[in-house]
Amino acid sequence: MNEIYSKEQLQKLPFMDSNLNLENRVEDLLSRLTLEEKFKLSSGRFMWHTKPIKRLGVKPFTMYDGPHGVRPDTMGEILCTYFPSGICRTATWNPKLSHEFGKAVAEEVREVGAHMLLAPGINIQRTPMNGRTFEYQTEDPHLNKVIAVATVKGIQSQKIAACVKHFICNNQEVNRFTVSSEVSERALQEIYFPAFKATVEEADAWSFMSCYNKVNGIYGSEDFNLIRERLMGKWGFRGFVVSDWNATAYTSTGSCVTAGLSLEMPTAKKYNKRNMKKAFQEGKFTEDSLNDNVKRLLRVMFLVGLYDAENTLPRGSRNTLEHQAIARKIAEEGIVLLKNEEALLPLDINTIKRLAVIGPNANFRIVEGGILSGGGGSSVNYPPYEITPLEGLKQKCKDKLEIIDTPSKADVTIIFAGLNHDPGMDAEGVDKNAFELPSDQIELINKTVKENPKTIVVLINGSPIAMEDWIDNIPSVIEAWYGGMEAGHAIANVLFGDVTPSGKLTMTFPKKLSDSPAHVSKRTYPGDDKVFYDEGIFVGYRHFDTKDIEPLFPFGHGLSYTTFAYENVIINKEYVRGDDKFIVSVDIVNSGKRSGAEVVQLYVQDIESSVERPLKELKGFKKVNLNPGEKTNVVFELEKSDLSFYDDVSGKWKVEEGLFSILIGSSSRDIRLQCKIEYIG
Repeated sequence: MNEIYSKEQLQKLPFMDSNLNLENRVEDLLSRLTLEEKFKLSSGRFMWHTKPIKRLGVKPFTMYDGPHGVRPDTMGEILCTYFPSGICRTATWNPKLSHEFGKAVAEEVREVGAHMLLAPGINIQRTPMNGRTFEYQTEDPHLNKVIAVATVKGIQSQKIAACVKHFICNNQEVNRFTVSSEVSERALQEIYFPAFKATVEEADAWSFMSCYNKVNGIYGSEDFNLIRERLMGKWGFRGFVVSDWNATAYTSTGSCVTAGLSLEMPTAKKYNKRNMKKAFQEGKFTEDSLNDNVKRLLRVMFLVGLYDAENTLPRGSRNTLEHQAIARKIAEEGIVLLKNEEALLPLDINTIKRLAVIGPNANFRIVEGGILSGGGGSSVNYPPYEITPLEGLKQKCKDKLEIIDTPSKADVTIIFAGLNHDPGMDAEGVDKNAFELPSDQIELINKTVKENPKTIVVLINGSPIAMEDWIDNIPSVIEAWYGGMEAGHAIANVLFGDVTPSGKLTMTFPKKLSDSPAHVSKRTYPGDDKVFYDEGIFVGYRHFDTKDIEPLFPFGHGLSYTTFAYENVIINKEYVRGDDKFIVSVDIVNSGKRSGAEVVQLYVQDIESSVERPLKELKGFKKVNLNPGEKTNVVFELEKSDLSFYDDVSGKWKVEEGLFSILIGSSSRDIRLQCKIEYIG
């Protein structure tokens, strides 16, 4: 069992044979490991790596952050493409772009010699105050699911493991190490589980990261029901679970092993040799549980090609023109035109003589002179360059108009406002300390618009903010998010109409924080040792619609420089029975004068239900690109699950007989057409 093999002998062992069945290779290697070697493989070393087993030629498995680009452990010595933030990427409503992002970022992971990317982060955006909202995708489970699946498929297409995080209900940063998210089974099933479940069932995700927090009183890393029973048992997950860094602090060794935690990171604490040996001898976990955990890690090591010849693996690449183009495309498509009175935008580069560019985020970048100016936590990037908004405008306007910093002397003024990645803004570890913009920015906006009524506010931030103190005075507002290394070019292209904006909000922007469902009381946010998800399934627009609260900007909102007409909604049957599928189609016409893209959104409403249900729920979307006058037919296929709710009484998904409205529109509050079907059981 403890035989030491030469290189030549190792090459002849069954697990080294790439022609052998995957599971046979895993079983062969597992059978050769001693108990202590299994203990050794169960925890990390040097922050980002697993321990090698030299006797068997087991190499370290390496994993790096993060969600917006690779960050190797060299603190800026190795530079990698900085892609737009997760909320910006999802605001494109373009799964194809998320797949391209996944593929590109995986190529960079491969090029720096790693095997897994600690992404995507897909926690539901429950509160606009979460410091990590910018990393996550959306408040809606359907949109979250579609974009997450595309991202994971893109990453793993390059034989790089995706690590889907943080499982589950890690929806705030305050008290994140100790708080218990008290959440109902129905809310888990309808809101929080769907995207995680889909990454397993539809994308075969190879790794999950457990959360810091407790869920209904049990820490994520030792939750047998969440990991062993649901994730692995019911959903069929074949990958491994890794702890968030130091998330095992308040857990026990035996319970983590039994629950299904394969890997403790970054170093051995609960999973050190002494603790594991003691827990094993005391019967706190079985060798079967340990074997399954180790087997899952080994399986992923084989899936990423750790035991295969280098020339058989996909080639890595980094900082390529293609990756930079993808970063710019995501930034362009993710930009949301929130407001545009009197068609102030797009700007005409041939008629403007002077353009004033001011505001604290005009030169926003995450790295300044090689030094990190604020990274936001695990999403930190070190890119080879960054195009700031001001630089992007200067390059766009070179020799065509004058850029100044005096609004009163300008034809048009652009204010770059927003947040940054300092603690208390959009950053990991703490939640936001204010819902409003900093007071000096509010003063600047209101002062400037008095000097120049043609003032545009461009927001660079990663989460909803209050705008009541200034929004009515400003004709045009753009949400540009954190747009990555090509942000300046993307913003300039949208401002001057080279790109027609097509981004849509993935999260409701409330008028005031108390309108948000998580902010009813201290009990619901931030809580103390417990935070109560009393809103249940009524997260985001589900709450605003059902409670008839007017948002500042609704979920799915985003204007364009052109217009779209919705015509001829057709449903292929009046009655649906059993597991029948049904087809809904609609014609979309670009009725304006510019080319553009529209995100057609389909919502379902249960007209009469025995349980409380949202007024509408997103169940489909399609993004279509159209030239002026062009028409296309958009088709949605729906099924029984799109009409269903989770029934707490039976513990099953259920659809009741009766009428359902199918609502089609340009946002959750801009429904253009509707039709009905009847489910007859």
